[in-house]
Amino acid sequence: MTVLAVGATLVPAPSPAASPVARVDTSSTSAGDDALYLVTLRGPGTSTTSGGLVRTLAATALLREQDAVLDAVGAPAPVYRWTTALNGFAVRLDAGQAAVMASSARVLTVERDSVRPLAGADAARPAAAVDRPVAAPRHGGAGTVIGVVDTGLAPDSPVFALRTTLAAPSSFAGTCETAVDWDAAECAGKVVSARSYVAGFGVDALRAATTVSPRDLDGHGTRTASLAAGNADVPVVVDGEQLGSFGGQAPDARLAVYKACWSAPDPADDGCSAADLVSAVDDATRDGVDVLTLAVGGPSSFDTLERALLGATEGGVLVVAAAGNRGPGSLAHPSPWVTTVGGTAGDVRRGQLLLPDGETVVGAMLSRRTVGPARVVLAEEAAADDSSVGDARVCVPGSLDAARVAGAVVVCDRGRVGRVDKSRAVALADGTAMVLVNRGPGSIDADLHSVPTLHLAAGPGRELRRRLAADPTLRVRMRPLGATDRLPRVAGFSGSGGSRTGTVKPDVLAPASSILAAVPGTAGRWEVASGTSAATAYTAGVAARLLGGGLRPAEVRSALVTTARPVRGGVVRSGAGLLRAREARRPGLALLVGPGAYRAWLDGGSPHLNTPSILMTGREVVARRRLTNVSGRRLYFSSSALGFRRDVVVTPAAVRLGRGESVTFRVRVSPSGADRLDDGYVVWRGATGTVTRIPVVLTR
Repeated sequence: MTVLAVGATLVPAPSPAASPVARVDTSSTSAGDDALYLVTLRGPGTSTTSGGLVRTLAATALLREQDAVLDAVGAPAPVYRWTTALNGFAVRLDAGQAAVMASSARVLTVERDSVRPLAGADAARPAAAVDRPVAAPRHGGAGTVIGVVDTGLAPDSPVFALRTTLAAPSSFAGTCETAVDWDAAECAGKVVSARSYVAGFGVDALRAATTVSPRDLDGHGTRTASLAAGNADVPVVVDGEQLGSFGGQAPDARLAVYKACWSAPDPADDGCSAADLVSAVDDATRDGVDVLTLAVGGPSSFDTLERALLGATEGGVLVVAAAGNRGPGSLAHPSPWVTTVGGTAGDVRRGQLLLPDGETVVGAMLSRRTVGPARVVLAEEAAADDSSVGDARVCVPGSLDAARVAGAVVVCDRGRVGRVDKSRAVALADGTAMVLVNRGPGSIDADLHSVPTLHLAAGPGRELRRRLAADPTLRVRMRPLGATDRLPRVAGFSGSGGSRTGTVKPDVLAPASSILAAVPGTAGRWEVASGTSAATAYTAGVAARLLGGGLRPAEVRSALVTTARPVRGGVVRSGAGLLRAREARRPGLALLVGPGAYRAWLDGGSPHLNTPSILMTGREVVARRRLTNVSGRRLYFSSSALGFRRDVVVTPAAVRLGRGESVTFRVRVSPSGADRLDDGYVVWRGATGTVTRIPVVLTR
């Protein structure tokens, strides 16, 4: 039984093989008060049961068992019941009832409900003329359904219009909820199902004027869905400028909408109730989605939601979820049955300021426009009549005098307000460009600004001010230099885990910085946002494309990892590296995990999993994995170990495998240096050019 705490989250067991006794922490619940609890009973749901009648009978038996557990403590009617991905329910209990229920031999876990954050790293921003969509295919994902658990969907965007390339899903049984702003016709095209879940979050906790329906008013769910399965070749027009075309990673896939995330009066309270999330997962599994994407953060533990995702995986669903945006050492979705996605930062785009004597000052610049020659104005010398010099120095919107700023390059100090808010202040005062200057140590960032902007570190900023003091009439030119560092790197906000859960996480990385996506708006509106939510949607679309191309879910889980491109930062931070969709179509070899193996590992029946990554503690000297030839032909494969500081040997050194044949290989690590962290890759190369790269972490 998993260790649990009735608080924000479950406390993870030190090892999945351990079976500690359950306990209930009721310190946060006063006597007589009740709270919403998520209760999981022993044994799986019906997701692995085949046949409609058999599954119905099995679900009926589970409901009888749940009734017995509820009646034993005099509990009220449950808020939710789960029988497919999970055998359990959400119910309001007082502290005493929760403690008694946790002691039942039928009960596996009792967890107090909590609100999980969405995995967007920052607020979305309006798209500027410098943005370009992420590259996307024109076709892919036909016949598949992507289930999106998020803030709902705004179906009016052209990226969700019905097209002839959308093949009907072979087996899907979702339903369409109707409301004042959502009718059944919304589920007759790209969208095949839509539901909402709010009982956990609470109707009384919603922002004013929010309707309980699948419609997205926040924008997060629409962005996620468009990146995963938006139609191909949709024109992107911003402020009258044609910026190319947009498409999701699986443009021919259908969408099933499960709205379980909501906005509160205070944005700090926005998020997704765990009870609502589990209910959405349970329904999506029963409906028969092919891919399930959750752009939601959370704890690094095998909690109720992770167990529901296990049930989804056992039912044939490929689950993709966000690593979260709290940076290194904090990871959401640690489960090996979930493809956990971190994010990469975009290219480092730079620009320069050309001074009259030929000298240059270089910083970060995203805009592709050249500016000048133009005069330079210090923002603190251009304060509006009703603004302070302090506000003007940091370019608070409305603080600048247009009579002094119009047509000029404005120098603004960093601090107090957002970087993009400063360029908006310059634009409001008719400035032509901005130089953003750090006043001390700090990053330099190529943001999406309202006017062309060059962001300078403190040293170059001081030099520019010195030159202006010597020549107040200085005129400069600003021009872009383009991307000077095209090597992918892990985004600073991207979550990553250690060895606590016994898995290497995240599994892969995907683009997560300044990603253009559709948002609510009938004529087609676009915004730019960052976060592992974007990376998760991208990966879910690629997964649907691979499933539509004929790969099985277990093969896709392996291929996404083993064909990824290593990035700087090491395996601990980046997992297998940057996802490569084209290479994932022909993996050559696969490390396959049967659905039943995950539950055996979690419940302590099996210490090993055939995952496409390896984590070894300092005490371990040998690890084993089993490879299967999925190339479709008999081939020769050779092995090697790369990137380790310790001595690592792979045996056998080479194998010849027929179609569908398998072999077990061993990774042996020298005991010397076992007190230090190390990582690298085991690489298998096929005779036809396939490369299967397995990330390995050697812990202390």
